[in-house]
Amino acid sequence: MLNELIDKRKTFLTDSEEHKNKRNELNALASAMARERNQLNAQTREFVEEAQNHKELRDESNNGVQRFKGERDEFNKKANILFEEIDAFKKEHGSLSNSRGVKELQKQIEYMEFQQQTQVISTDKERELIEKIKHMKSSIKEQETELEQNKEIHSKLQDARDFRKSASELHAKVTESAELAQKHHDLMVECYRKADKSREAADESHRKFVEAQETADAEHNQFIECQKELRDYDKVIGGIRKKGKKTRVNKEEKAVRKEAEEIFQQFRSGAKLTTDDILLLQRSKLI
Repeated sequence: MLNELIDKRKTFLTDSEEHKNKRNELNALASAMARERNQLNAQTREFVEEAQNHKELRDESNNGVQRFKGERDEFNKKANILFEEIDAFKKEHGSLSNSRGVKELQKQIEYMEFQQQTQVISTDKERELIEKIKHMKSSIKEQETELEQNKEIHSKLQDARDFRKSASELHAKVTESAELAQKHHDLMVECYRKADKSREAADESHRKFVEAQETADAEHNQFIECQKELRDYDKVIGGIRKKGKKTRVNKEEKAVRKEAEEIFQQFRSGAKLTTDDILLLQRSKLI
């Protein structure tokens, strides 16, 4: 029975070590997954912060577009008023009666420039558009050269040119700000895409962390159960061994007592005692 109990204890001891090792491995895996999750969450926050920064810059550029457009339109409005006065003068004096007005030509130039900047067109079409713009500008210059002979018209024409130049410079700023706004918008979208990807990876690492932690807890509980079983077996085995030892001692004591009684009977019959016999009788408390 004792050997059977000892064998069972060995089995629980082996199981206990296996559960402990698995628990430690799973706890190490859970820690690794937690570190990976935390790193990915930190990375996600960085991507989101970067995206917010690009969003602010995009909004700032879009505000610039609106502001520059307003200023550009104001200069164009002032220039158009002057060109209308110049066209009225032309009609009144019969100047360049067969030519289209400067204002009309300028509007067509603006429209074609807008097409060139915003539409996807073929190389041939763009070359044709540039040529038309060049021809119209040449026509405007011819008309303006003739009109400059009049001092009053010359002054208005000069002011109109200045307004148009300022409008053109502001239009360049509109285009630049719009392109910059689009650039920051694209970067913002890319950062949000990276943040989503990083967040998904963090969620997966967290799932693995929870799974490893729960499995480690289960292994730990089984390890604890094995430890309880080992303690119970140690108590039973210890009790059996103690009882066996006591039984052996009692048997030895009985054998010594029996031998001592025999020697004592011999002594009473007149037999001589040796030193060992005397010591044995004393230990048995017979003398």
